[in-house]
Amino acid sequence: MAEDKQPWMNWMALSTVIIAVCATLSTGKSGGFSTHAVLAQSKASDQWAYYQAKGVKENIYALEVQRVALQLKTQTLNKQEKASLEDYLRDIKAKVKKYTDQKKAIAAKAQALEDERDLAQRQGKPFASATIILQIAIMLSSVAGLLKKQPLWWVGLLAGLWGLTLFADGFFMFF
Repeated sequence: MAEDKQPWMNWMALSTVIIAVCATLSTGKSGGFSTHAVLAQSKASDQWAYYQAKGVKENIYALEVQRVALQLKTQTLNKQEKASLEDYLRDIKAKVKKYTDQKKAIAAKAQALEDERDLAQRQGKPFASATIILQIAIMLSSVAGLLKKQPLWWVGLLAGLWGLTLFADGFFMFF
C-alpha cells in the first residue's frame, strides 16, 4: 500500500522540528531567568534583613544619645564627669552616623538586587509564554500531519510565528 505523501508535509515536518527546538531553548531560558529572579530576591531579602538589624542598632544608639543629652542637661556634674559624658556622647553620635551611612549602602545594594530580580522576571515572561505558544504550534502541526489537513498546518505556522516572536522578545525585549 503506497502512501500518497503530499509535498507540503516535508515542510510541515521541518517547520515542526524548528519550532520544537525553539520551544526547548525557550524552556531553558525561562527556567534560567526564573532561577535568577528567585536568587536575586533571596539576596535582596537578606540585604533588607541586614538593613533592619542595622536600624535596630542605630535606634538603640539614638536612644542612648537622647538619654545622655538629657543627663547632661538635668544633672549637676563636676567638670570631669561632664567631659567624660560629652566624650561618650560624641562616640555614640558617631555610631548613630555610622549605622545611618551603612543603612544607605545596604538599601542601595538591596534595591539593585530587586532591580536585577525585576529584569530577570521581565525577560523570563516572554520565554515562558513562547514555550506555551510553541507547544501549541507543535501540537497543531502534528495533528495537521496526522489528518493531512494543510490549513491546520498553516494555523500551526501562525502560532509558531507568534511563539518565535515571543522567543525573540525574551532576548531583545521588544514589547
